[in-house]
Formats: sequence, structure tokens, C-alpha cells
Amino acid sequence: MNFSRGRILTTFMMTLAFAASSHTVKANEKDLYKFLWLDPDKKVYVLQNKLYKKEKTFYTQLGYMAGLSGEYQDTKGLNFRGGYYLNEEWAIEGFYNSYSNKNNDAYENLQRINQSVPFIRRLTSSYGLMAVWSPFYGKINTFNKIIYFDWNFGLGLAKINAESNKDTVAVPAESTNFGTESYTGGVAKTGLRVHANKNWFIGIDLQRTFYKAPGPTLNGAATSNKMRGTSDLVISVGFTF
Repeated sequence: MNFSRGRILTTFMMTLAFAASSHTVKANEKDLYKFLWLDPDKKVYVLQNKLYKKEKTFYTQLGYMAGLSGEYQDTKGLNFRGGYYLNEEWAIEGFYNSYSNKNNDAYENLQRINQSVPFIRRLTSSYGLMAVWSPFYGKINTFNKIIYFDWNFGLGLAKINAESNKDTVAVPAESTNFGTESYTGGVAKTGLRVHANKNWFIGIDLQRTFYKAPGPTLNGAATSNKMRGTSDLVISVGFTF
């Protein structure tokens, strides 16, 4: 009987200890929960549903283009693009680029100091079609203003019109002349669409045009084709409907 009472007392004491420890755990969790709350005066905005939907919408963009690859050329131009979003992530986009080229200081210095002309190939225009994938969207809070944006990637085919001095640059007796060229290549891009409102947005794109083309003609023989490319930064204004 005493043994049973001892077991009962032991069980009772263990139960009290467990209850006390459980109460302590709950209190700690509650304190931690309170600790995680921010100052009640602060307002925190969380990302919820998309504010600007893209599915089944058309868009157009007109932008200024700056060349990033011309070693001896200052390149700028206009970019026009338009497309249609099949759903929230995928779109089909057509584009047209018009380039304007001018000899830069490196070209002028080379000609003035070394009395030589470098090999130059410069794009005059390009157009094509690409698939655009927009997997990321988000927003940032800047100076108490929420800015919404989408991040996209594109890949497609392009028809490229260019000109080069490949046939005359290696002939000292001849003046440098530029001949027209045409290539079929590819284009890839990544860009941000920063929304101003439901219809208007700002586009910031980095695009790469790549194609196979020969180097300068040496001793009357053409060199083999190699993969070449140019990069452009495009700042544009877009409208979606």
C-alpha cells in the first residue's frame, strides 16, 4: 500500500513538473511571438497578387539604343518592338532596330598616329521575332512609393543588315570603302518592365545580336566565318492594352 502511494506521489510530482515545463514553453513561445512583431507605428507592405496582369494583352515599345560593342564606333539608334502575351509568363515579340554609326576617338587616333584604318563591321538595321519568358515579378518601396516590375528573358531569330570594309582594309593602295552585307543570326535579351500605371511602363533591356561572318580579306582570299556579336542597351517607353 505504501508502495502504491509512493508511485502515486511520484506520478503526481512528475505531472506537476511536466505541466510547469509546458507552461514555461508556451510562455517562451508567446514572448518570442511578441518579439517578432515590429513597432506598431511601422507599416509593412507585403507582395500579394499581381497588380498588373499581362495575360492576353498586346504591347508596343519605342526606345533609344546605345551600342556597347563598337571598339572604333560610337553607335546609337532606335528600337521598336511589339508583342502579345499568351499567358502571364510567355509572349511572342517582334522587333526592329535602326542603327547610326560614327567613328570614335580611338578610330581617329589610330588613323592620325599610325596612318592606318582598322577592320570595322557595323550593323545598320536588324529585325526578327523572339519568344519572351517573364518568370519573375515583384515590387520595391522607394521614398514611400511602391514600384512594380517584371523581369524577362528573350531568345529568337534575326535578319541582320550590316556594312564592313573587309575587302579594302588590307589593301594600302585603295581607300577604305564599306560594302553592304546581310546575315541571318540570333538575338537574346534580358530586361525589366517597370510599371508606371496600368497601361504605361518603362523598359530597360540588354540585348545581344550574334551571327557568323568573315574577317577582312587578305591577299585576295576571304577568311573563314566566325561567330561574332554586338551588345546594345535599350531604354524604352511602352504601352500595353
